[in-house]
Amino acid sequence: MPRTARPRSRTAPAALSCCLVLGCASGGTPQGHEPAPPTSAPTGTGYGVVTWASSADRIGAAADGRGYRLVVRTSVGGTGLRVRLSNAFGDQPVTFGNVHAGLQRDGAALVPGSNRRLTFGGARSVTVPAGGIVYSDPLPVRVPAASKLVVSLYVPRAGGVLTGHWMAMQTSYTTDGDHTAQESGANWTQRTGSWSYLDAVTVRPRPAAGAVAALGDSITDGWQSTTDLDRRWPDHLARRLRASPTTAVKGVANQGIAGNKVLTDGPGQSALNRLSRDVLSLPGLRTVFLFQGVNDIKAEPGATAGWLIAGYRRLADRVHAAGKCVVAATIAPYKGWPEWDPAGEAVRRKVNAFIRTSGEFDAVTDFDRVLRSPHDPERIRRAFDGGDHLHPNDKGMRAMADAVDPNSLDCGRR
Repeated sequence: MPRTARPRSRTAPAALSCCLVLGCASGGTPQGHEPAPPTSAPTGTGYGVVTWASSADRIGAAADGRGYRLVVRTSVGGTGLRVRLSNAFGDQPVTFGNVHAGLQRDGAALVPGSNRRLTFGGARSVTVPAGGIVYSDPLPVRVPAASKLVVSLYVPRAGGVLTGHWMAMQTSYTTDGDHTAQESGANWTQRTGSWSYLDAVTVRPRPAAGAVAALGDSITDGWQSTTDLDRRWPDHLARRLRASPTTAVKGVANQGIAGNKVLTDGPGQSALNRLSRDVLSLPGLRTVFLFQGVNDIKAEPGATAGWLIAGYRRLADRVHAAGKCVVAATIAPYKGWPEWDPAGEAVRRKVNAFIRTSGEFDAVTDFDRVLRSPHDPERIRRAFDGGDHLHPNDKGMRAMADAVDPNSLDCGRR
């Protein structure tokens, strides 16, 4: 039985403006102010190029004496491996007692001889204050592109809020006690679908290369793609960039958070409020790929086209002010999802018209055109539908990546 579209308010409530700027402001457009990072926080300058990253959020309660064996996939290869550990949302210091990095053989087991200790200012352990991040010293080994890197952390002391990335679409492992130096997976018997503390990995590629960060929501995060097979659209894009002889952009950072919005906080801070920490801080970043907005539209009350366009403009201005390129993608159709209705569809079309024609962006990728059904442009094409009418399946994810022009990500703005 068809669902009757409910009435929707398209008037931005007074509380919305407060959420947008992390404090009450009178009228106006979203400002995207965010707290300044700690003065001791490293900027990543000179740290090479990001080869993997995820967006930080609050993912639960921290605990003493825990080990985390985290599996990630590199995009660009290189030497001088560094990991970035985050306590961005912690309300207490966290101590990392031992940190190792190796290559995955199978499950929690590592390739023999690949597991190496990482240090921090020459020390085996480091304490990161609440709200802080830390980079490891460079590891003098070469890390291949498209490899399964395994970072093992031991956390003897922690408390309060655990910082990490909840929906990894990748199996990692946990344990009690310190087993970070072991290449066997025998003690790593507990599975997890989240990444704890680790939020970036960098390398020094040869020849020199840059990186793109995909700023998005659950579609970018990979929901409805196959777990453990790296079939999110940014994964497919990384494969295309490695094969492209015409672009120097080779690193890909997936900065999607399921449920995330451009304008207001919810699952994760809004795109405006996390841009500096999650994206602009990444070493070697050349381009920001903006694909977000559907969660703002289908919220209750939903964002107006004017509010969302103002948010896009603010994001583009800040990215350009940082000397980076910004590529925007149109919002894909989602008719059939429970929160779809004609009012939201009208907003989506107005916003997409702005993305295509405004000239605010260095380039545009038309995901709407790629994913929409030829029989009903308000719906995802059946062959690309992951089953919920909002999230593409593996085939749809690949079609999205195939639609991105690699040269558009290397648009010359430095």
